[in-house]
Amino acid sequence: MTEMAFGGVVQQPSDPILPKWWRSVDRLSIACILALFMIGILLGLAASVPLATRNGLPQFYYVYKQVFFGLVSLSLMLVISMMSPQLLRRLGICGFAVCLTAVLLLPVFGTDYGKGAIRWFSLGFTSIQPSEFLKPGFVVFSAWMMASAYKVGGPPGKRISFAVMLGIVLMLALQPDFGQAILILAAWGVMYFVAGAPIILLVLMAGGVVSAGLFSYNNSEHFAGRIDGFLNPDLDPRTQLGYAANAIQEGGFFGVGVGQGQVKWSLPDAHTDFIIAVAAEEYGLILVFIILALFATITVRSLFRLVRERDPFIRLAGTGIAVMFAMQAMINMGVAARLLPAKGMTLPFISYGGSSMVAAGLAMGFLLALTRSRAQGDMGDLLGQARHHPRIIRHD
Repeated sequence: MTEMAFGGVVQQPSDPILPKWWRSVDRLSIACILALFMIGILLGLAASVPLATRNGLPQFYYVYKQVFFGLVSLSLMLVISMMSPQLLRRLGICGFAVCLTAVLLLPVFGTDYGKGAIRWFSLGFTSIQPSEFLKPGFVVFSAWMMASAYKVGGPPGKRISFAVMLGIVLMLALQPDFGQAILILAAWGVMYFVAGAPIILLVLMAGGVVSAGLFSYNNSEHFAGRIDGFLNPDLDPRTQLGYAANAIQEGGFFGVGVGQGQVKWSLPDAHTDFIIAVAAEEYGLILVFIILALFATITVRSLFRLVRERDPFIRLAGTGIAVMFAMQAMINMGVAARLLPAKGMTLPFISYGGSSMVAAGLAMGFLLALTRSRAQGDMGDLLGQARHHPRIIRHD
C-alpha cells in the first residue's frame, strides 16, 4: 500500500549475473581474443626458445610465463566485463591516477634495461611498464570529462582532458616512448571528434603534431635515428628491420614450415616487437591475414555496437579503447613490414610481455563491458518520459 500511495518502485528480482552477462556480452569478440591468445602461445613456442637458450634457461621458460600472464589477463578481462559502466568509470579513474603517478616517478625509480628509454620499474623477479596501464585509464578519464561537458553547468571537460593529454604525451616523449604517446594522442583525437570537435581544431592539432615531430627529429637522436632508418632506401640486412623484412619475404604465402624459420635466431625481439615476422616466415601470409581479420573483427564489431549507444560516456570511452587497440596492432605489424618507423610496441595478446598482456586484458575487459547490449529504447519514448517525469533523467 505504501508504494501504491506514494509512487514508490517495487524492486523486481534481477537476473543472476552470469546469465545476464552471457546474453549481453559480445561473445564473438571474446572468441577472437581467445584465438589471438592461442596464436600467441603457438608463436611463442617458436620465437622464445632461442632467447631462453641464449640466457641459459629452460627451452619453454618464456612460454610458461606467457601462459601465466595470459591466464591472469583473460581472467581479469572476464571479471571487468561484468561490471556496470558506473563501476567501470570509478575503477578507470582511480587506476588512471595511480598509473599517472607511476609514470611521473619513472625518471627517479625507473630503468631502461639498456634499450635507451626509461619505461619500466624493476621488481627483481619481473618488471612493470606503467604506460601500458595508463592508456585505458586515460581513455576512461577523458570520456568522463568530455561527457561531463554535456551537462548543464558542467565542467569544461574537453579543455581539461586536452590539457591532461598534452601533459601525458610530453612525459612519454621525454622517456622517450613515442609509440605510446602516439596512441594516447590518436585515441584522444578520435574521442574528441566523436564528441563534436570542430574540423578546424582537428586541423590545427594535426599541424601541431607535425611541428612536434619536426622538433623531435631535430632534438632527439633516438627519434631521428628511427626516422632515418625508415626513410633510408638501402635497408641494412643486419638490423632488426632488415631481418624482419627478409623473414616476411622468405615466408611467402604458405611459410617455410613450422620450426623451420631462421629469423627467431637473429632477432633479439622476435618474441615481442617482431613476433609477426616469425608468423610470416613459418606460417606465411595466411596466418598474418587471420591475425588481421581477428583484430578487425573485434574493432569493427565494437564500433558498430557503440554507434547504437546513447550514453555519451559509454560511447566515447568504448570508441577510444577500440581505436587504441586497433592502432597498436596496426603499428606493430606496420613496423615489421617496414610500412612505419620502428616504435618498440607489442602486438596485443600475441607478443610476449607481462605488462602488455595484463594491460590488454584490462582494456578489453573495459571494452566488453561498454559494448554489452543494453535496452536503449526509442528516442521518442525517452523524450516523452522526460516531459511527463522530468526527474527520471539523471546524470551519474
